[in-house]
Amino acid sequence: MGAFALLQVGFPALTRNGLTRSTKPGVVGYWGDLVYWQIMHKHFDEKDPLLHVMEKRVEGMASFSESHGAEMPGHVAAGADSARETGIVLLLVWLFLAFLGIGPEASGVCLLSFGLGWFIWKTGRSSWLGWTRLERLHRVIEQEKYEIEHHRPQEREELVALYQAKGFEGKLLDDVVDVLMADQDRLLKVMLEEELGLTLQAYEHPLQQALGAAVGSFVAILVSIVSFYLAPIWGIPIAATLLVSGGAIVSSVYEKNRVISSVVWNVCVAVLSFGVAYFVFQFFL
Repeated sequence: MGAFALLQVGFPALTRNGLTRSTKPGVVGYWGDLVYWQIMHKHFDEKDPLLHVMEKRVEGMASFSESHGAEMPGHVAAGADSARETGIVLLLVWLFLAFLGIGPEASGVCLLSFGLGWFIWKTGRSSWLGWTRLERLHRVIEQEKYEIEHHRPQEREELVALYQAKGFEGKLLDDVVDVLMADQDRLLKVMLEEELGLTLQAYEHPLQQALGAAVGSFVAILVSIVSFYLAPIWGIPIAATLLVSGGAIVSSVYEKNRVISSVVWNVCVAVLSFGVAYFVFQFFL
């Protein structure tokens, strides 16, 4: 995407209204209606503040893209994904046991044993992923805090670029920037949210995400085992279909996606996985 197109996407107020000529030092030219500053600071890597802010916003989105424009709560996402994955894994294990000719009683024990091991794995993995993501967030906060403490003039220029993009100008712009620069904690929060596009309230504790994954796995194991003992032949496939569909419905409702499309895609992928495993087992066993 070209630089001007990127400006239109990220900062429509600038490209729509334009800016008037500035009398501040460092202004050396026009680009269309947009005046940009050629500020040779090492902090900006010889880029103007607005382009620097845009690059940092893209960097923040790439580092922390989780999911969700209006993001689904992490523990709900973990629970829905865990339920779907557990249902599919138990379905494939059941298929393997059936091809080996293992009886219903032994198969039930194998499914329960595998399910418990899978439960521990999913819970621990979800917690670890949550911790690594939280560590990345802490590193970004420390980096931004260091820049605020050691590059205050450059941070001020970034603020000016940000709030000019919002339509502030003149004395109002100077007043807003002065207020933010006077409060380091508020400035840090603004730079994290406005420059990097992070929403600090959206980050859940890793143990909360692990709890969501644990609940999803436990429900999937319980539904699968009960279905197997009630109907040894069709119980596991029916349970897997219900779990995959239920997880897709929960995710699509929270993310405001089309429910039917989500269910159809998830079930089709599950059927494809089952079909490939079935024909491979049949060919080799």
